[in-house]
Amino acid sequence: MSLEKPPPRAKRSSIEHEEERAWVSFYKRVGNDLALATEVLAQLDSDPDMKRSHLALYLGCKESLRTHKAWQARNKRIGLFVRWLCSGLFTQLFLEWPSALRRSLRQGGDIVAECLPQTGKDIGKEPAMAKTRQLAQESTFATAQADFRQQKTGLASDPAATTAQAGDSVLPPAIRKAA
Repeated sequence: MSLEKPPPRAKRSSIEHEEERAWVSFYKRVGNDLALATEVLAQLDSDPDMKRSHLALYLGCKESLRTHKAWQARNKRIGLFVRWLCSGLFTQLFLEWPSALRRSLRQGGDIVAECLPQTGKDIGKEPAMAKTRQLAQESTFATAQADFRQQKTGLASDPAATTAQAGDSVLPPAIRKAA
């Protein structure tokens, strides 16, 4: 063993050691912390010697800022797309589709109305139907038949005689003898 004392440690070495640990922690955190990357970059830009000695940290800060800008641009594009999609979908769903549906129902309603059977009011407008209704209201079918024959031939003015004549001529001879 030597009787010589070991040289005293310099206090600088412990400070340098802590300084090294701080720089190492900056290297680790600068990729995830944008504020730290901005501060470290500003410090390294102000001192060229420090920038030269910690060039990897400087480049890491630059890369972190670039990555953050790229993420911001991507998020902005996604946000714009989502807003466009939602506003377009909202416009389509709540403004344009209901008006198109209303338009088509309005036009389709005319077609449906044409397909429906005619009502009693529409039927009365036809002359044949009016005559049928008039005939149904008369007391007997025989008087209507007599009126019809009278209009057609102008033979008899008495409806009862016309009915008797029409009834005789329509019946077969065997039945006429029996009556």
